[in-house]
Amino acid sequence: MPPRISPPSKAIASILRCKRPVRFQRQYATAAAVTPAASHDQMTKGSPPITRYPSTQPPSYKPPEFRKSQLLRQYASLIRSTPLMLLFQHNNLKSTEWVGIRRELANALRKVDEARVAAGHPPTENIGDAIKIQIIQTGILQSALKIVDFYKPESEVPKLDPTDPAAPSSASIPSFSPDGSNATHVLSEAAHTATKKRSHQLDPLLSGPLALLTFPQVSPQHLKAALSILSPVPGQFPAPTRKANPGWHDMAVQTGLQKLLLLGARVEGKVFDVEGTKWVGSIEGGLEGLRGQLVAMLQGIGAGLTNTLDGAAKSLYFTVEGRRTMLEDEEKGTSGEKAEEPKA
Repeated sequence: MPPRISPPSKAIASILRCKRPVRFQRQYATAAAVTPAASHDQMTKGSPPITRYPSTQPPSYKPPEFRKSQLLRQYASLIRSTPLMLLFQHNNLKSTEWVGIRRELANALRKVDEARVAAGHPPTENIGDAIKIQIIQTGILQSALKIVDFYKPESEVPKLDPTDPAAPSSASIPSFSPDGSNATHVLSEAAHTATKKRSHQLDPLLSGPLALLTFPQVSPQHLKAALSILSPVPGQFPAPTRKANPGWHDMAVQTGLQKLLLLGARVEGKVFDVEGTKWVGSIEGGLEGLRGQLVAMLQGIGAGLTNTLDGAAKSLYFTVEGRRTMLEDEEKGTSGEKAEEPKA
């Protein structure tokens, strides 16, 4: 069936095509982009060069994914932040024995903090909660001690800062090499080479299973309380009585303490034996008492020097006065003899 509406002819189609409106292209007003002026930091500091390694994990000589490497970093950080630490040798202590020893140690340190607060010290100086005893890996601790005491990367020639505008443009900016040969951190090859053939003062004590008691600051009072729990000495560091502290006399605690042996201490970078450690803990009044003893000693030295100088000055004064009196008497005697001669 043919369509009802016939398509237009070619002539009509051409006429309709000519009558279509002309489409104009739309134009939009665009503002010219203005580059903002550089900030003061951008003008005074340059951007650091792009490195192939993140700043939080530079290339290292020892693989950082190993547990030994992370323990080495942990021990080095602990030694740098701990001015006082005690070395104990432990012999197969059970978990229940460790729990009892840590409980009694925490109770004794808490009592020291309470006594200091009662004496007028601010609560911010309480360090009892930060004193911890932990089992360590002896060989890794030995390496960490050598790195902390012998490896000083800050004493080397300072490197150029790529962000410093004073750095010459022709200077070569050091960056991490792919093998990490120019790194200076604890796990670097430089730290390993610098401490490979060195011996530490604590090497004779670093043998066998060890435990470390760390203090965030030197406090003879807390050290005395810790020694009275872990290594009591009658008279100097007396053990708590059964009535005052019945938990210390438990079988598990006593069995564990028999397996603990005090070896020495490291105080402000200096190595102390057992007797030196006990001397530090026996300082009366803590650091305040030690400062008072030092002030009294200096005052005594000053008073003795003053008395010596005063004695010399007084002796010189009496000598001169005696000589002057003697000369005056001689002059008076001579003048009296001259006055008697004309009368004769």
